[in-house]
Amino acid sequence: MIVPASRSPRRSRLRAATLALLPSAADYRLVRRTWRGDLIAGVTVGIVALPLALGFGVSSGLSAEAGLITAVVAGLIAAVFGGSHVQVSGPTGAMVVVLLPIVAAHGAAAVAAVSVLAGIVVLAAGALRLGRAVSFIPWPVIEGFTLGIAVIIFLQQVPLLVSPKTPAADEHSSNPVIAAVQALAGADWAYVPWALGALAIVAVCMIVAPKLHPSFPGSLIGIVLVAALAGLLSAPLALIGVLPSSLPAPALPVVEPATLVALAPAALTVAALAAIESLLSARVAASLADTGAYDPDRELVGQGLASIGSGLFGGMPATGAIARTAVNVRSGGRSRLASITHAIVLLLIVLVAAGPVGMIPLAALAGVLMVTATRMVHTATVRSILRSTRADALAFVITAVITVSFDLIVAVAIGVLCAGVFAVRNLSRATGVSREPLPDPAQPGDDRIAIIRFDGPLFFAAADRVFDAVTRTEGASVVILRMSQLELVDATGAHILSDIVQSLERRGVTVLIKGVQPGHEELFRTVGVLSSLRHHKHLFTDLPDAIEHARVHIRREAQKDSA
Repeated sequence: MIVPASRSPRRSRLRAATLALLPSAADYRLVRRTWRGDLIAGVTVGIVALPLALGFGVSSGLSAEAGLITAVVAGLIAAVFGGSHVQVSGPTGAMVVVLLPIVAAHGAAAVAAVSVLAGIVVLAAGALRLGRAVSFIPWPVIEGFTLGIAVIIFLQQVPLLVSPKTPAADEHSSNPVIAAVQALAGADWAYVPWALGALAIVAVCMIVAPKLHPSFPGSLIGIVLVAALAGLLSAPLALIGVLPSSLPAPALPVVEPATLVALAPAALTVAALAAIESLLSARVAASLADTGAYDPDRELVGQGLASIGSGLFGGMPATGAIARTAVNVRSGGRSRLASITHAIVLLLIVLVAAGPVGMIPLAALAGVLMVTATRMVHTATVRSILRSTRADALAFVITAVITVSFDLIVAVAIGVLCAGVFAVRNLSRATGVSREPLPDPAQPGDDRIAIIRFDGPLFFAAADRVFDAVTRTEGASVVILRMSQLELVDATGAHILSDIVQSLERRGVTVLIKGVQPGHEELFRTVGVLSSLRHHKHLFTDLPDAIEHARVHIRREAQKDSA
């Protein structure tokens, strides 16, 4: 069979596009020069990631084991298949916020299914080249989203500090503020001092250790210290408990078909969050050091495969983690070997140190997450947004409030919508319509000629205002629409121009159009702006020619009136 020549280039492009989404030897071209720094960074990130993985696993309503599985499996897969050379993936606080209601409604077993479903969606998004979509999210919305997540993570730790009994998933309120208040109302005040002491020790270690030396893992030091003191003092602190000493065998999640359908909306929410957070993290990572550009589409493919793999091993959905990624880059990580090493370090901890890890008090993990949450919020950034523009400040506040009160994805959607509305409003204000005087020397009848100049964009938001401004022109027999300074024009703007011409012509006013830009000509012809003119010669490229033509019209009218 002979393949048509026209199909060969298409198949070649498709093959090249597919290969671009897959790992290659080029991913490791820097390893010969960077392997020492990569190994050191990988070990450092693995140590930093351990308490976070444990804490996020517990806070999600699952278990510390689920957090570790996710960090190992998803961290390794995303490192190999992702689009960033330095991204570190695993369980994150944002994902915990979404998973807790899912666990409460459908049970812990449903999370693995959600992870697989969400991973398939993210994988498909990468294959469809949707990676650049994150660039449409404004900075104030991103920061409002981050602030809301930080508040939620902080509040989620309150139940771990006020009672030795870890609340079951179905006991959690869907709102973190209400859950924190309920936990305080039922607090065990004999337990609280012990938990707050553990929190204080971890917080001090996390604050002081980096100041002594940047490589000191403050969170791990604090956790080890709290665990040791709890054992020596026989403190009544709740512990993580028994952890398995190996990874479970991979298996498809067992879920009833009806439950699977019910989980579809949750899976879409998780997929959207995983894609947004991973792409934002990868974009920030690319700016931290000279580690090469990231491929957003491949990053989605890698994160999709990571969540699928995590779900098959009984873990939770994963995303790129900006905190761990930043530690990786600042510790010297420059290639994928660093994030691969991080996953291997965590796997060794599971295989060798599962017993000691199970003795870690939950209050210590709560302290790690509370400090992490406070570090997510940069006061200088918040201050600069609130002092920028009223629209950006409002978008920031709305996004943060809705994130805490309702839902993360809804918050992003509403935040983007608000930012878009404000941007459209500001853009519409840039549309200018003004009447210009005729150039000297003046001639009889010039007072009956109006030159209307358009500036800036002309689109749907400004259409009615422009129509009113032009059609209210009084005392003119000839109107020259000067369009050389007209920038963006959409179909609504072009349609309004057509309506303006027709409205003026019906009143007996002759309309001349001057300076139609080449990029607007086809749209004007299609929508009917040009055909609305009384004569095809009423279209000009030079203003003096248009003015002279208008004066001819005025003289003819004067002759008719005198006759």
